[in-house]
Amino acid sequence: MPIREKIIELMSSSEYKPLLKEEIAFVFGINRKDEKDFFKVLNSLEKEGLIVKNKDDRYILTNNEYMVIGRIEANERGYGFLIPNDKTKEDVFIPPENMDSAMHNDIVVVNIIKKAGPNKRAEGEVIKVIERANTDIIGTFEDNGNYGFVIPDNPKIFYDIFIPKNAKNNAKNGQKVIAKITKWPEVHKNPEGVITDILGFSYEKGIDILSIVKEYNLPDKFSDEAKKEAKRVAKIYDDDLENRVDYRNLTIFTIDGKDAKDFDDAVSIEMLDKNTFRLGVHIADVSHYVRPKMQLDKEALLRGNSVYLLDRVIPMLPEELSNNICSLNPDVDRLTLSVIMDIDRSGKVKDHKIYKSIIKSKARLVYDDVSDLIEGVEREYPSELLNVESELLLMKELMDILRIRREKRGSIDFDFPESYIELDENGKAVDVRRLERRVANRMIEEFMLVTNETIAERFFWLDAPFIYRIHEEPDPKKVEQFVKILYNFGYTLKGKDLHPKEFQRITKEIKGKKEEALISNLLLRTLQKARYSAEHEMHFGLAAKYYTHFTSPIRRYADLQIHRIIKDYLDGNLSAKKEKKLREILPEVAEHVSMTERLADEAERDVDDLKKAEYMSSKIGEEYVGLISSVTNFGMFVQLDNTIEGLIHFSNMLDDYYFFDEENYQIIGELTKKVYRIGDEVKIRVIGTDLVNKTIDFELVTEEIAL
Repeated sequence: MPIREKIIELMSSSEYKPLLKEEIAFVFGINRKDEKDFFKVLNSLEKEGLIVKNKDDRYILTNNEYMVIGRIEANERGYGFLIPNDKTKEDVFIPPENMDSAMHNDIVVVNIIKKAGPNKRAEGEVIKVIERANTDIIGTFEDNGNYGFVIPDNPKIFYDIFIPKNAKNNAKNGQKVIAKITKWPEVHKNPEGVITDILGFSYEKGIDILSIVKEYNLPDKFSDEAKKEAKRVAKIYDDDLENRVDYRNLTIFTIDGKDAKDFDDAVSIEMLDKNTFRLGVHIADVSHYVRPKMQLDKEALLRGNSVYLLDRVIPMLPEELSNNICSLNPDVDRLTLSVIMDIDRSGKVKDHKIYKSIIKSKARLVYDDVSDLIEGVEREYPSELLNVESELLLMKELMDILRIRREKRGSIDFDFPESYIELDENGKAVDVRRLERRVANRMIEEFMLVTNETIAERFFWLDAPFIYRIHEEPDPKKVEQFVKILYNFGYTLKGKDLHPKEFQRITKEIKGKKEEALISNLLLRTLQKARYSAEHEMHFGLAAKYYTHFTSPIRRYADLQIHRIIKDYLDGNLSAKKEKKLREILPEVAEHVSMTERLADEAERDVDDLKKAEYMSSKIGEEYVGLISSVTNFGMFVQLDNTIEGLIHFSNMLDDYYFFDEENYQIIGELTKKVYRIGDEVKIRVIGTDLVNKTIDFELVTEEIAL
């Protein structure tokens, strides 16, 4: 029996009494020269949360009934919730006095002191911090002469960091800084730290967004070795053209946003006969330049994906690759992986081929121009657009066919508006408006969807090691809550075993109605978060049996990894040995890139929230009409037509004492019996913003808008 299992067996015994590590070593007869390795095993078991040290440094087995391991989700008021590693367990409430020294996102062991009851969470106390999450804190420095404090930007870090005089490192009052924690918090004692970096004053251009970059620890610089590799490989040699299909004479072009700089997908189309479209999707062959074991690959994996933060992009790959040799710029040779699909008029892919290829894009087209042309807007168009007008009209026809086929199987089409936040030359938000999702955007989306499905199905049936993009069925509890909200709007979900078609039906029913954006967002929150997995599962939202991400290898590592597998297969290099190795590493890669994607989403959302709050800072006192988007036990959120959301706190609802009716998901006035529900249209006034917490406060204007 391995030593790990022997240790657990020892501690599982009813006769076991807590022992020091030296005493456990003695029990197992570990001699002095082997003690170091034995203690490493104990440390490993402790880090995994299988065993824990008590206050006397004696080891005990984690009791699954009364002890839970997980991550702390802290609240600015000092309490927290334990999110258990074991997903079958419920969250545990941790009162402020029981947080010990735990901080937001720390991995801890919690002792259950009160079990869960009807409509009541379990309550616990932190007895051990297994892993610290916050070694570097981003915040504002407050100088108090002989010492100072760093006020964290993240309100969930509810401790101010004490900075001794000799640790200020010339930081000035009011500057954004990074403080490294040198002493963790104790009872009635703040953590202590040292200033390691000065970012600048918050009013200086870009410092606010840079602070978020640092807060999320996003790697915004490449190593010298990675940059050297990028410069060295950013060329096409004659040998690179061997065993590639030459598509340089084919009419291929890119369609992207006006400000895009990295183009990783291009398209082509032709009719084979009156019933068969031949769609070509040509994706940058990034894997030709970024090989395993290169420093470029290590840093790309670390990042997992590119991050887009309004005034800057934190790319997965250096510019020499992302904006140059891997970008499918017009009129230059580029190496690609091409998926050629023959699609009939029912939208079925009758046949497909995957080739290593070389292309020369004929045009760099822009979404709005293409949409205007297809929609018949009368205006001047660039010649490169008019040269491919017939191809674009064919693509529109094929897009409609593919969309109808997808809808028939139950794919959910979220058509809620995204925000466009305009910054001035100083980086300040000067406008926030809805971003239209027009026909050209939907056309490229549709082509990427069918390509990703085709690739995923092909490699599923090959039984090859692979990374799938999966989307699990929604949590029944969240669905139950969503059903209640729908009922308030007069909609219902039918059936106990929910199919994507039911959610799709709702999106169709709300189309064009005032509550469309609101319900779409609520529906999105009801569904699970899509993720990457080395194991095949369906994609619920798309109602797709097979799905992956293949089409963006410049900005997503999952796609790059898949390209390598595809090329190994095409070249006959997918040996049994390589398959075995891939099956070992792909689960870890999938988990890692799912995590970096979530991190990027959170950082992008934080930047958007910050800039929306900044924009509304200039609108204090102005009045708007909006829809109630959420109700809580402290107030209600209202979403404006430009997508901005603000809070009306109960303390600002002075005409009555309001309470939250959780059962019916509404707010009721105690005296007036006035009721506010999600979707109600109200008139609000902007009364305040908080750029640190990235929030906006509204109050109700006395006269409501009649429904």
